Amino acid sequence: MIAVDTNLLVYAHRSGLPEHRQAQRAVEKACGNPKGWSIPVFCAAEFWAVVTHASSSPRPSQAEEARAFLAELCAAGAKVLYPRDGFMERLARLASDLKIQGPRIFDLQIALVSFEGGASEIWTHDRHFASLPGLPARDPL
Repeated sequence: MIAVDTNLLVYAHRSGLPEHRQAQRAVEKACGNPKGWSIPVFCAAEFWAVVTHASSSPRPSQAEEARAFLAELCAAGAKVLYPRDGFMERLARLASDLKIQGPRIFDLQIALVSFEGGASEIWTHDRHFASLPGLPARDPL
């Protein structure tokens, strides 16, 4: 199963961004993956925060636009991945073991919920994405 990171969701949603068409194609390709595809719940929340933010360019998405986009992804087969019990303890242990510091913890939480949810890879356009051993990060753009 493929997990899709926030940046691809934002690019696929925002038609004015240079990465828009490539991100749309990547999401379409993920939709067609025979093993399925997913969105970590943290990415859905981060997507919302980015596209509805007052300083979002060229204009913030309205709540209904953001909601409709996420609903379309779920209708297209995206499985939403949620953390399981004990997630915080596992995340803290991994962060310590992997020497994760600062904001890279947010990538690690996405990677961990993806891995535990059954993802075999995560698609991101973030070349510094902090992933886990056994969960390769791949840039589909």
